[in-house]
Amino acid sequence: MPRPKHPKLTNARSEMATIILADDGIEFDGRTPETRPLGGVESSVIQLMETLAANGHTVTVYNNCLAALHHKGVHWRPIADGVPNRADLYIANRGDKLLKLCRDAKQTVFWTHNPCRYMLKARYLWQLWRRRPVIVFIGSYHATTLPAWVPDGGRRTIPYGLPEIFCRAGAAEAPPGPRAVFTSNPLRGLDWLLDIWAEHIEPQVPGAELHVFSGAATYGAAGARKADAMGQVLAKAQALASQGVRLRDPVDKAKLVEELRLSRVMLYQGDINETYCLAVAEAQAMGVPAVLKPIGSMPERVIDGKTGFLADDDDAFALAARRVLTDDALWAAQHAQALKTQRQWRWPEAAAAFEELIPV
Repeated sequence: MPRPKHPKLTNARSEMATIILADDGIEFDGRTPETRPLGGVESSVIQLMETLAANGHTVTVYNNCLAALHHKGVHWRPIADGVPNRADLYIANRGDKLLKLCRDAKQTVFWTHNPCRYMLKARYLWQLWRRRPVIVFIGSYHATTLPAWVPDGGRRTIPYGLPEIFCRAGAAEAPPGPRAVFTSNPLRGLDWLLDIWAEHIEPQVPGAELHVFSGAATYGAAGARKADAMGQVLAKAQALASQGVRLRDPVDKAKLVEELRLSRVMLYQGDINETYCLAVAEAQAMGVPAVLKPIGSMPERVIDGKTGFLADDDDAFALAARRVLTDDALWAAQHAQALKTQRQWRWPEAAAAFEELIPV
């Protein structure tokens, strides 16, 4: 499968603009990443808005934050206080009700992050037909999940940027020990991975460990609703301690960087609901090879054979994992290639693509 092309940045706007983003999901603000782990969508909102503010724009986020805040150039306001009617660029983040707000914006964007079947509901189609926003997807696979007949005011694919904190690592002096890592939602293939690990990987790799950084807290209210299902999978991970599985709490970004430096490979099955996968992107930017299945957006996150492997079946997955865990020359080659190629699209590039949507 060919690797997706990023949008060209030909006319990025440099003039100051008024930019508003509205979100009606979980509670968070710009300080949240400093105090607790945060999901990929929320982290991306913060990164994009802080980058736009650093570019000189007047940037405000209206969401379910607990109180007004000005942090790193971004104004955070409770959405219950009301969203102004005017902006140069208005970004409605995921929710159909948000398309009713900021009616006099010069340009409206509907930023979608999940597979777009949820947008085929009547209430979404009605608002999309009335507002005709530019729909922004976060990857090539993601863009294929919205049928062409859905009304819009244009479509753009703008991948998430990579946070700078994951793009600073130099080449490792020596390969890490046989330590694998999983940093995603436990309901996205961890149960499957634990079986593959226990039966086909750990028994053949002396001293191998699988560190699982996962839990419900990262996902706010949505995680709380699925806490029981997540708990069952995490209990299974805990029960495999004798086979090298180490169940860890989710960590903030600074700590995650430290943990990825110690990791030899990211193991992840992938999921049809995975439209970008920051977990893999962050690991690749740190030079950590990844073994994945070609599911959802996974072919966009790894260069098969060069920065990791895309495995078509369980046997191929286990074999690739064992190879990366034990073959120092292979690991060094994939580590170097990941550092060279997998950290080029960062938030300044993504923000410039959003700036192209601001009317001149």
